Amino acid sequence: MAFPLTVNFIAKSREEEEQEEKTYKKYDQLILTLPQYTIKDVSSSSSSSSSSSAMPVLQHRQYRQHQGFWFEPYMMLPGVMAAQDHFVPRPSDILICTPFKVGTTWLKALAFATLNRKDQPGKQSLLLSHNPHHCVLNLEFNLYGRNRLTDLTVGTSPRLLSTHIPCQLFPTSWLSSGCKFVFLCRNPKDTFISYWHFANKVLKDVQYKVPLDDEFDAYLKGVHMAGPLWDHVLGFWNASPVNPDKVLFMKYEELKSDTAVKLKKLAEFMGCPFTEEEERDGVLEKILDMCSFESLRNLEVNKNGTADISHKYGNEVYFRKGEVGDWVNFLTPEMAERLDQAMEQKLKDSGLSFKA
Repeated sequence: MAFPLTVNFIAKSREEEEQEEKTYKKYDQLILTLPQYTIKDVSSSSSSSSSSSAMPVLQHRQYRQHQGFWFEPYMMLPGVMAAQDHFVPRPSDILICTPFKVGTTWLKALAFATLNRKDQPGKQSLLLSHNPHHCVLNLEFNLYGRNRLTDLTVGTSPRLLSTHIPCQLFPTSWLSSGCKFVFLCRNPKDTFISYWHFANKVLKDVQYKVPLDDEFDAYLKGVHMAGPLWDHVLGFWNASPVNPDKVLFMKYEELKSDTAVKLKKLAEFMGCPFTEEEERDGVLEKILDMCSFESLRNLEVNKNGTADISHKYGNEVYFRKGEVGDWVNFLTPEMAERLDQAMEQKLKDSGLSFKA
């Protein structure tokens, strides 16, 4: 079975707790010295949202640049630093690696269901009662992002984990551990629109609106969670041919258009290929059906449950459309061309491209 659903936090001595506190204070102090970028957002308070004369409230979202990439400095970056310093991968680990808003939830569900299909077949799957982000825990948010260094020495193998940390920021020990990395990316225009919608959905305390133009300008500068997107993608693109047995590079559009073939490839990469008997018995089709966008979105846990132990927003924020090409409903032709040109320039001579 893959990594267990929950992590049992072992009681620590007062000395250990004090050392842990010092560790995160060190990260907080370091973060204050890093390059900063601020985006101004317009919102109106929820208490006055019913009034047509509600005054807009100016909100500020801040990013800090760490080792060439931009992160939210309070919720995410301490966990990134702690994971870099303290996570020790096992050779049997499988890490789901993604930029933000590229189909992470779906990939987690597919990987978890496939890896655990013998222990949790059909109606016994935890995916029917738990959000995929509960089933596949994230390093920088769930495991190291709550100012606590999680003890990961326990737990069965293989462990299925996830991260948004770019490959370029992986410690040498991660890359030499023998563990496997599954990377998923998506057309940059759809990625941006999904990111923008997500930013508008996660805050419940205010009637929040992130201006599309301001978010887009920042995105073109590479300023967004775990951005620049082009560098994030290139890191795994360049790593894949060097070690194809350890790095699987996937595109959302290809996974969407030929899910069965891509899922079989994913199963082989994870070391649990589908047998001929399983294919005859329809095991693969059952996983595809259980993990489809509509099936996951309509589960009670994903309509009314809470996203995870480090956030307060609900699971529904992870399910919008999942469509390919939805960007045409939001970006002007000029904006689309600017983003296409930026990506083309950044990916020049890499051999990687994205369809319109």
